[in-house]
Amino acid sequence: MGLRIKLWAAALGVALCASALGAQARAQDAKAIVQQAVSAELAADRDDHSHWRYLRQEAGGNSFIVVETEHGTIGRPVEENGRPASAATLAANDAHIQKFIHDPALQQKQQQNGTHDDKSATELLNLMPQAFAWKVESETPETTTLHFEPDPNFHPPDMEARVMGNMAGTLIVDRAQHRIRSFRGSLQSDVTVGFGFLARLKQGGTFDIERRQLAPGLWEITETHVHIAGHALFFKTIGQQEDEEKTEFKLVPPGTTLEQAVVLLKEATK
Repeated sequence: MGLRIKLWAAALGVALCASALGAQARAQDAKAIVQQAVSAELAADRDDHSHWRYLRQEAGGNSFIVVETEHGTIGRPVEENGRPASAATLAANDAHIQKFIHDPALQQKQQQNGTHDDKSATELLNLMPQAFAWKVESETPETTTLHFEPDPNFHPPDMEARVMGNMAGTLIVDRAQHRIRSFRGSLQSDVTVGFGFLARLKQGGTFDIERRQLAPGLWEITETHVHIAGHALFFKTIGQQEDEEKTEFKLVPPGTTLEQAVVLLKEATK
């Protein structure tokens, strides 16, 4: 091999090595951004004790006023099928609320369900940096958009993680606060668990979670769109068709009781 060929080959080898190292560094940088966002979300969840009143609008023309308190969450219909809630619907809702606020067992069950969902969300959030292969798609002064796809080296610890690890899409992170603005994606292939008895979810199912800052340092989910065909016995929400938007957020004063929450509901639906 001539000297020029040797030098060219050496230069090409160095360039390829540098390119591979550059790609690896970019992947590590992207994963670091995700890890920082996960840490910021977990810290905020630990420190945020705010509760809200808001309007929840669902597909099909149904809407509700919802009031959160430290003792539980209650709601009151505003519209059903695009029309004002009927007197019969409101009366039935009043009876349900009165039963709830005077039954500690119902309040405890709601709290337990919320704790279960929070625990599952925390576990899946912690897995996000490892579950996917990440790369930075674009940046603006306000946000970083990252692409994710399944990481073949990820070994899901449970069935929920197996479903999550089969998704690909985009994550948008607020650069100033490292908070997650949106999380969108789709299932890349069918997911079958327990020969289909525990779960059978179809390829192409999509999800879109949008979040916004409502007050300094206080972020909430403002839109949820889930369209996943199939069933999953171990999930409470996945496997449903869900389109939900939340607007008209107002902070609920600390220490608000359920009885006071009822007054807030009725004030908002006059």
